[in-house]
Amino acid sequence: MFKGKPTRVIITGLAKEEFEDLNKIVGEEIAKGITHSDHQILLNSIKQKIELLKNNPEYGIHVPKDRIPKEYIKNYDVNNLWKVNLAGAWRMIYTIRGSEVEIISLILDIMNHKDYEKKFRYKK
Repeated sequence: MFKGKPTRVIITGLAKEEFEDLNKIVGEEIAKGITHSDHQILLNSIKQKIELLKNNPEYGIHVPKDRIPKEYIKNYDVNNLWKVNLAGAWRMIYTIRGSEVEIISLILDIMNHKDYEKKFRYKK
């Protein structure tokens, strides 16, 4: 519950693909007996942050409106954007949707720091 409303976290679009690929890689690693890897650390970090978002959708860092990439506005009709720092300098990007009934954290992207800087125009 957040502000008296139930919360959900939904992974969509590019984030869903990245999350599924990461889950597959980690599954293969575990099957091979690998119990500690960068992939596993990143996956655990994502899962931990999702639990935090379930309790507080505003957990992340708010992205200023002038920094919101146009593709998020076009593809997801975004008017607010948040980021969460993950292990290994990765970033998870999400927007918050709300109604009278519930609050949804919609995860749009999971990316490494280099891709994050490029997408958000922090480096030329």
